[in-house]
Amino acid sequence: MDGGYGETPRAVVRVRDGATPAEVFDVASAEEWLAFDADVRGLGDRPWLLSRPAEEPGRPDGKSGRPARTLLDRLRGRTGSRAAPPASPPPPPPAIALCHPDGRVREAALDTIRTAPELRPVLVVRCADWASPVRERARALLAELPADALFSLAELILRLSRRARGDFARALLEDALRKGPAAEVLALTAHPDRATYRLAYRIAVERGLLTPMELAATAASCGDVTLQDLCAEAAVEPGATPGPDAAAVLDRLLTARAPRVRAAGVTALRRAGRYGAAEPFLVDRSGVVRACARYVLRQGGVDPLPVYRALCAEPAAHPAAAAGLGECGDRGTDAEALWALLGHPLPSVRVHAISGLRALDVVERERLTPLLDDPSPAVVRAATRALLPDAAKIPEPLLRERSAPERPRAVRVAADRLLRAAVRQRRPDPGYG
Repeated sequence: MDGGYGETPRAVVRVRDGATPAEVFDVASAEEWLAFDADVRGLGDRPWLLSRPAEEPGRPDGKSGRPARTLLDRLRGRTGSRAAPPASPPPPPPAIALCHPDGRVREAALDTIRTAPELRPVLVVRCADWASPVRERARALLAELPADALFSLAELILRLSRRARGDFARALLEDALRKGPAAEVLALTAHPDRATYRLAYRIAVERGLLTPMELAATAASCGDVTLQDLCAEAAVEPGATPGPDAAAVLDRLLTARAPRVRAAGVTALRRAGRYGAAEPFLVDRSGVVRACARYVLRQGGVDPLPVYRALCAEPAAHPAAAAGLGECGDRGTDAEALWALLGHPLPSVRVHAISGLRALDVVERERLTPLLDDPSPAVVRAATRALLPDAAKIPEPLLRERSAPERPRAVRVAADRLLRAAVRQRRPDPGYG
């Protein structure tokens, strides 16, 4: 929307010259309206650019026969000719007047919105105006609008709610969503703006407009973590899913790709009395899900530690059992079993064994350093994370050798990370004295 440096923005010029905002920019975009407002307000040092020059007689085509007035002429209140007084410029179009740098002009233009609903987005902007008379008048006009008029302005209202004086319009919007037609609220759940669809989902959950299965499906399929938590928790709250549908809702959550959604489903197994159904999740790839599974099993009277020990006897079938064993095992009893798994042929077993050793806090630098040469990049990364706290004690020549160009990329990256960590750990503490 902007012109070049020192130029009037093109959108402002076109609207000033008679075009409607819809002909100039995307009026459905909150960002476009905010940019237009900023562009008009930014011309405060050149207010004459906000009105079309008055036509002066002298030519048949209506164009002025006199030379254009200079800035000095304007400041002195005269035209290029001394024979006639300057003509008064016409008032700016309403869209520009509503964004005018002069607060008196903005306030006077607000009433034009009554007959120009397409300018309601500017009314929302003025509700957060820094000038109190403008702001109060705009708020009174916005409060007069029917509630359903606010739904199409939701994105702009929520964008402006981040400003210091932007809470009034948001309160009106939330009240309209709580009392308005369910169809309007559900339509906003599909809005592309994140803040808008989050608010719509929150209100829909409060009003009970979505079934537990719809909530579970949303939690399992969306990529927004805030929405995952909101919908997953609402889907399994007490009394949400009576009857046979409860099992289907839980199953949908338990098969979700997102760990936090699976964790919500596993935790809900306790309330459903399905304690044994949590056992397969002891070896989930996510530590959060494994922790929830252990909690549910303990609530059902089952100690997960013997289960983990049995699973680690055949780690190829359940590689994550090694991590779970470290998370709830005993240092004296289970550490050696995890060290032994570092020689397992499956990289996934070796990765989880390293995680288990870290969880037990039994990492030994000398025994873990050889895994910096492991053929699996995932194992090298896991070993690096485990060795970082002790990086300063690793012989520097060993790391320098592994940062050579001929080494595999994962090994070079690991060596460089450990070398940088070692430098930081050797740096003396400046203290506060």
